[in-house]
Parts: sequence; C-alpha cells; structure tokens
Amino acid sequence: MDARIERDRIGRATVSGACGQPCAIERGMRILGGKWTGSILWHLRDGPVRFNDLARMIAGASKKMITERLRQLEDHGLITRRVLATAPIGVAYEITPLGASALEFLDALRRWTERLPSASSRGPGAIDAGAAHGM
Repeated sequence: MDARIERDRIGRATVSGACGQPCAIERGMRILGGKWTGSILWHLRDGPVRFNDLARMIAGASKKMITERLRQLEDHGLITRRVLATAPIGVAYEITPLGASALEFLDALRRWTERLPSASSRGPGAIDAGAAHGM
C-alpha cells in the first residue's frame, strides 16, 4: 500500500511501489465484502446458530447464497461447521476467534452507516444506509 505517483522533470507520471498482487485491503474486501458475509458473521457473534435459523435471520438471502458464503467463511477459517447428532441431522455454525476479530470493524461500519443520511434525503438512485440487513 505504498504505491505513489511520481513525476519526472518534464511532468510525466510514473508509479512507484505499485502492488503486484492484491493489497491487504483488497484481500480483506475479497473475504468479507461478499453480499451477506458481514451479516452472517454478525449473526454468529453470540454463539452457534443452526443453518435454518441463520437463514431465517437473514431475510432476503437464498439458502443457496447463504451456503456459498458459509463455505467461503469456513475455508478462510472465520467460522466452523458442526454436524449435530439430532434427528433429522442438523448443522450449526460458530464464529472462530479469527472471525470474531472482524466484528470490531463490522460494528464500526454499522455505526458509520447508521450516521449516513437516508436515501430519501439524497434523491433517486441513492443507496439506503438504513437497509443494513440485520446489522
């Protein structure tokens, strides 16, 4: 993240220190920036949640999308999946310490979003900050 623009003596711009691979912010956004990902982590903050309960908590997300995001979060070590010895068999998800470390800035993002003006005060096409899907 040390990239900068430098100008030579005749004003030509060159980049110094350009990222050859995704920088830390981009990597983080690729992990947490997916739709519903922050909401899933947020809903797991208080303890294990069964899949169907999680799907009910995240209104608007399909079970297929939730499954996809859960697999990604599990692959990154942010959540764990546990098969329950129940009839019928159930699955519960729990946030890991690494996943819990993201809650601090997710909460900061939630508070920042709540301070934004509502879409109705900014006109057509504006994103509604109040629709923070469960956060």
